[in-house]
Amino acid sequence: MAHFTKQGAGPGPPRFFGSAYPDRSPAPAYNLFMDTLSYSSRLHFHPTWVKIENTAPCSDRATLRKERFPMNQKEISELRRRWRPEKNAVSHIYGCFVNSNKEIVSDLDESLGIMPEEEAEKYLNLLKKSLSGTLGKNLIDIVFSTQQVMDSEEHQLLSALRSSALKDGQVRSSFYRKVIDSLDMGDCGYLLLLACDFYDVPRKGRDDTIQADGSEDVFTYILCCVCPVKLGKAELHYFPGDNEFHYTAGQVVSAPELGFLFPAFDDRAANIYNALFYSRKADEIHQEFIDAVFHTEPPMSAAEQREAFQSALSEALEDTYSMEVARSIHERLTDQIAQHKERKSLEPLAATVGDIGAILQDCGVPQERIDAFQASCGEKFGGNAVLSPINLIDAGKFEVKTSQVTVSVSPDQSYLVETRTIDGKKYLLIPAEEDVEINGQTVKLEDKQ
Repeated sequence: MAHFTKQGAGPGPPRFFGSAYPDRSPAPAYNLFMDTLSYSSRLHFHPTWVKIENTAPCSDRATLRKERFPMNQKEISELRRRWRPEKNAVSHIYGCFVNSNKEIVSDLDESLGIMPEEEAEKYLNLLKKSLSGTLGKNLIDIVFSTQQVMDSEEHQLLSALRSSALKDGQVRSSFYRKVIDSLDMGDCGYLLLLACDFYDVPRKGRDDTIQADGSEDVFTYILCCVCPVKLGKAELHYFPGDNEFHYTAGQVVSAPELGFLFPAFDDRAANIYNALFYSRKADEIHQEFIDAVFHTEPPMSAAEQREAFQSALSEALEDTYSMEVARSIHERLTDQIAQHKERKSLEPLAATVGDIGAILQDCGVPQERIDAFQASCGEKFGGNAVLSPINLIDAGKFEVKTSQVTVSVSPDQSYLVETRTIDGKKYLLIPAEEDVEINGQTVKLEDKQ
């Protein structure tokens, strides 16, 4: 069982300087970049990093990183495998228990070395869950601007957490307060967990196999997760100290609601221009947390992306947005998602607004309506937007809904649903050549002409 200590009066705010290390004197901005970038392996200075210091220190690297998604599924899986007791280099679990009144009830500072194995695995599993889900949906790229990396309170705080390996209590307290003041968890308390891992990244050969004879670098990173603490079911419990039974309900730690990794594990190395944010619910990404901790423009959630996409289609296409057009878009995007899954591609699937425009063109939609759709997407998603098909449609079903009925079929059977006008009335038609069931019972359809 983990032991918590009561939170007393916290120390003063931490001091941050131009260097990545809190106790050093101020340093030029390029030194901040060099120190933070290479802290994970101080003895391994990359020649390219030295060159960056002497030229444009950050802008080139920032541009390079923004050209692709910073982490792919293979890199995430590589880190996830670390979060077992025998695999990682985590020495302590830090955190705090916050009640529904935003008060720190207790502080957590536990050594994994003296913790019971089952308890250690529970903590590590909770943290590992913040590296789960789908890229672009549950796992969201956070991009820091060059100015933020050079001189911003939010990036300095994250860098200080990392460079101190979470051992600086002042820095941790400052981070706790930033989260507590911003995060909205409703009436639910939560457990905030932090851990720092040192990954001796193994070298890979030309055939992409792991070389066991050495490593290229040490990747130092922090992992954070926020776990709701809920009241469990009341049961009759035995209390040995009192030698009595009492009917009580304990407080149970649930799976993480959100979390993040910093810095990103980009191309199997540290990328301080990015973090990876986790949200258990794709449509509730806690934008208030992102704004406070990262101070970046909150990305659109998967639900917001789908709503904006559907809105752009209906507004721009107007009466040309028929069921045939909607079905074609759904079928083409579903096929892309299936093919991407079969290829086992490491990079997330992406589609441009022009790709959707080509589908509309194949459906015979007038060019002026296609242009209106693309312009609408530009307003909603930004210029030259790259969309994620998994966030635009539900690839698992094709649903047609009226005010009276809802018809849901498998996407590969969507062609069975037709529209027809009979005697001036519009109908949805579905072939019924085989057995038909109503409430689980097979019935016979009458032959009415």
